[in-house]
Amino acid sequence: MADAPWAEIREKFQAALALSRVELHKNPEKEPYKSKYSARALLEEVKALLGPAPEDEDERPQGDDSLGAGDHALGLPAELVEAEGPVAQGAVRRAVIEFHLGVNHIDTEELSAGEEHLVKCLRLLRKYRLSHDCVSLYIQAQNNLGILWSEREEIETAQAYLESSEALYNQYMKEIGSPPLDPTEHFLPEEEKLAEQERSKRFEKVYTHNLYYLAQVYQHMEMFEKAAHYCHSTLKRQLEHNAYHPMEWAINAATLSQFYINKQCFMEARHCLSAANVIFGQTGKIRTTEDTTEAEGDVPELYHQRKGEIARCWIKYCLTLMQNAQLSMQDNIGELDLDKQSELRALRKKELDEEESVRKKAVQFGTGELCDAISAVEEKVSYLRPSDFEEARELFLMGQHYVFEAKEFFQIDGYVTDHIEVVQDHSALFKVLAFFETDMERRCKMHKRRIAMLEPLIVDLNPQYYLLVNRQIQFEVAHAYYDMMDLKIAIADKLRDPDSHVVKKINSLNKSALKYYQLFLDSLRDPNKVFPEHIGEDVLRPAMLAKFRVARLYGKIITADPKKELENLATSLEHYKFIVDYCEKHPEAAQEIEVELELSKEMVSLLPTKMERFRTKMSLT
Repeated sequence: MADAPWAEIREKFQAALALSRVELHKNPEKEPYKSKYSARALLEEVKALLGPAPEDEDERPQGDDSLGAGDHALGLPAELVEAEGPVAQGAVRRAVIEFHLGVNHIDTEELSAGEEHLVKCLRLLRKYRLSHDCVSLYIQAQNNLGILWSEREEIETAQAYLESSEALYNQYMKEIGSPPLDPTEHFLPEEEKLAEQERSKRFEKVYTHNLYYLAQVYQHMEMFEKAAHYCHSTLKRQLEHNAYHPMEWAINAATLSQFYINKQCFMEARHCLSAANVIFGQTGKIRTTEDTTEAEGDVPELYHQRKGEIARCWIKYCLTLMQNAQLSMQDNIGELDLDKQSELRALRKKELDEEESVRKKAVQFGTGELCDAISAVEEKVSYLRPSDFEEARELFLMGQHYVFEAKEFFQIDGYVTDHIEVVQDHSALFKVLAFFETDMERRCKMHKRRIAMLEPLIVDLNPQYYLLVNRQIQFEVAHAYYDMMDLKIAIADKLRDPDSHVVKKINSLNKSALKYYQLFLDSLRDPNKVFPEHIGEDVLRPAMLAKFRVARLYGKIITADPKKELENLATSLEHYKFIVDYCEKHPEAAQEIEVELELSKEMVSLLPTKMERFRTKMSLT
């Protein structure tokens, strides 16, 4: 090739790359892809100047492009064939152009044309794919095909391309290892080619992208363990190679923490959240990279939203850790079991030993100062399940701090559902803290705080639009009043002679609990106010619990009027009978409320006798 045409080719190629990088919003409003189309025209000119591919390269190898047939799809080991000589060099340069044309068509939402160019790129490079000149380009083409098939929801095809890229990277690093050529270097003069360090940085970034896309594919395929592993590897590599956007990295780390929380791996979850805090703090402070998005740091609203989202992940961490401890230590009526408390303390020692050995090193993000900064955040909050009130209180205060932080962004005006979920989590923090509290008066105050934050929401919400949320809150408020009543009765039982004020308070709490349980049950009625013969599976257990608690509440009303007491017992019996009758007609319901059903059967048997005795006593007086 003559010097003049080659210089012209290089110039056109560099101009095409520059146009490709122009952000869409910088184009005219009516021509958002103007720069992309201009870049495409230049790439087509370069392709024409390079000339047609030799026949042996341009022929379509049989079965090569159908996934599962060619070894590029299966990720089989490649043989090393160097791209040497004019024919091979020509094929590689054409492959670079096909790759950029493929990406260009995908960027302009012409997926089929994009796929065609990327497949041509793979075909041209196939025999050279393990070589120093071609491996990076080949992996990038496969990555883009993986993304393309993922967007088409052909997840298994996407998986095949991406796993093939991973296998090729691993084979190259094992057998060759030196930083390979970046695709742009095929159109650079020798003196402008990249240094080894820059090549390595770019190649590692390509592989990091590969792991990132694989994480998403495995998530889509519900291979959650594998998805978490790849997500964690991606985040670690981004820090190692200083190739990340702080806001995006922090959100991904906080999201990963939720996987670890669900797996009860609280040490790993804490590490992800602590790292998210530290990295999020870098937003707007680090040097802008070539692929920093416009949104990153420039939009205050997005910044505050992401801050609120990370705060919500912290709330879930504190709440779940406390709830997990409660489940480990409670007896069959939900009170603290001292033997189980001792077992938890012994188990915590084992968890501490594990931390010092394998687990901490396996999840650690960053090195040096970054690692120290993350450790400083970790030290402020435990990952061990609390075994007493003081430990639980520390987690509660941390969770409450993040509740206030989350509510700064997720306000009732504009973010109704999110705001309510944050308030419900706040209520749940008080509820679980009450389990650890031994003073019954203080426990009452905690439930009172729950009611104070939840009741106003019922007033503000339109039940027509927020039916499910309304039901949740009605049930939760009812339960808080119910728990308070039980506590007040327990306090009264310790008094020799409870005064009228105590009795009045118990009845007032009883009445409030009844009101909200009844509101919840009424919400299940049809437009004609008829209670359903068959209760939906999603509300079956809460509906049965509400019926059971209403029955019990009527039995707990304190009155000096014998006639009124008899009426209350009759209403109580009616609700117990409803539970027994419903479970006889719908046997599947019995599995949802086994304990309550047995108690209801018992009460259906005992109450008529008690009521009869009461009637006899009334007739005698």
